[in-house]
Amino acid sequence: MDDAAWVDLFERRRPFLTGLAYRTLGSRADAEDVVQDVFVKWLGADRAAIDNPDAWLTTVCVRRCLNMLESAQRARTDYVGFWLPEPVQGAGTASPEQEAELASSLSTAFLLLLERLAPKERAAYLLHDIFRLRHAEVAGIIGVREEACRKLVSRARANIGRPVARQHVPPRRQASLLEAFRHAVATGQTALLAGMLAEDVVLAADGGGKVAAIATPVCGRAMVLEFIAARLSAWWRAYAWEDATINGARGALLTSDGRLEAAVSFSYDGEGRATGVYIVRNPDKLAALALGGVA
Repeated sequence: MDDAAWVDLFERRRPFLTGLAYRTLGSRADAEDVVQDVFVKWLGADRAAIDNPDAWLTTVCVRRCLNMLESAQRARTDYVGFWLPEPVQGAGTASPEQEAELASSLSTAFLLLLERLAPKERAAYLLHDIFRLRHAEVAGIIGVREEACRKLVSRARANIGRPVARQHVPPRRQASLLEAFRHAVATGQTALLAGMLAEDVVLAADGGGKVAAIATPVCGRAMVLEFIAARLSAWWRAYAWEDATINGARGALLTSDGRLEAAVSFSYDGEGRATGVYIVRNPDKLAALALGGVA
């Protein structure tokens, strides 16, 4: 096999590696760095001696992610304000069923649930429950015995609980919520939006200490509606809105004079009511939107 064929083999695997790294790290930019590191290692490896290239690439990717995740979790204690995953735009999946499955494992709420897990728990859970690898395969990738792998997956499930955050809401319902949210921001009138929010809805914003953003989440329907009417409406009324698929679901990009100011996405309960409103304003995270979608 010539060099071009080896590179082509890697490129066919790149979307999988990027999706895995993004879900593990919550950062598209870091995921891109990991995949580039894997590519460099791939070029320098004795590729002809590798019996299973997919497994080799996955193993190198996961172990690099684990190293980065441990340092990232330590650094996150110094993060200014509330931390949210970097948003990603839609990847253009082939069918409604694939789109629903993609959205369920990419939602901001689901990625926040993963933050509860220790690094190896997160890797084991993602590889087994999301990417459907067998326990024996996962054990080899993360470097533990199969029984230990089973315990990691089980513990991860217990820590996450039944992930309502992976509910898929019909596109029409998502569009209705987005329009009601936009109307509330534009007019300060929240009656239309009120019935579409869960009682325990949370609004969180991530400015990363680089732009103005609320430092702590606003909790509860009444408080969120009041915040939107009294403050968000005043701040955002002049922004231009662009519909977008963000982390697998309907959301919006807000701009001012052509500059991207915020990305907004939502999470839902089983009845299609919004349980989370997530606003990313950190300019470094917004820049990652230009990197495209995640598979």
